[in-house]
Amino acid sequence: MTSIEQSGTFTLGDRTVKRLGYGAMQLAGPGVFGPPRDHDAALAVLRAALAAGVNHIDTSDFYGPHVTNRIIREALHPYADDLVIVTKIGARRGPDGSWLPAFSPEELTQAVHDNLRNLGLEVMDVVNLRIMFDTHGPAEGSIEAPLSALAELQRQGLVRHIGLSNVTPTQIAEGRRIAEIVCVQNQYNLAHRADDALIDDLARDGIAYVPFFPLGGFNPLQSSTLNDVAKRLDATPLQVALAWLLHRAPNILLIPGTSSVGHLQENLAAGGLVLSDDVVAELDAVARIAA
Repeated sequence: MTSIEQSGTFTLGDRTVKRLGYGAMQLAGPGVFGPPRDHDAALAVLRAALAAGVNHIDTSDFYGPHVTNRIIREALHPYADDLVIVTKIGARRGPDGSWLPAFSPEELTQAVHDNLRNLGLEVMDVVNLRIMFDTHGPAEGSIEAPLSALAELQRQGLVRHIGLSNVTPTQIAEGRRIAEIVCVQNQYNLAHRADDALIDDLARDGIAYVPFFPLGGFNPLQSSTLNDVAKRLDATPLQVALAWLLHRAPNILLIPGTSSVGHLQENLAAGGLVLSDDVVAELDAVARIAA
């Protein structure tokens, strides 16, 4: 059994996906803006991911913008029957690479059509509505208007399933009254554990939770505990952080991103990493130290 198979599966909408997937954000240029430094390497990473068994790719047409989805299409189209491509809408890029809200019905409609065109699809499997009330993290506010616009696109047959990103529990509850929500995508890792209770609640309802920044993102987590555990297990800190997330809850789906085939293989090997109860307890304490 390969490492990715050892990670298990979970239901995302009406599709079964491996719990170790791939996030395509790093396929764009620096700052997720413009073309990649090495176009051929970007194609190679995507093809290597599918060859290894990945069947869940997370992307967005505001990566680039438009760059990442076109690379995915070039590398993988026509797509394998079991491949699930998940995208995000609700933001756009400024000329300087800034991240800006794009919530109006017209902007959301255009975003879905852009994703479909650049990916070469007739319908998106899952579209996450990225809430941009605060670019630094979730912030309260009603999501009824933009989510209702996305639900209308679902009724039109352009979107199969809907997810939410960068949201609070209150917004998730509001969203579930408007549409069926199949996944939530928020920042979560060893040190950033604000969603602990939410993850467990979603697991009980069969809703996937997709954490981003598994090692802290733009400000990487500095943890002597994580480094010590990694050395003892002959693994990298990121592998241990990913393995901890897989252990944390059965509804967690991972989408680590990279533009390197070698790094991709390292990430996927995390699925075969076994963490003892003592190691898990040691890693759980990282959040208390970081607080």
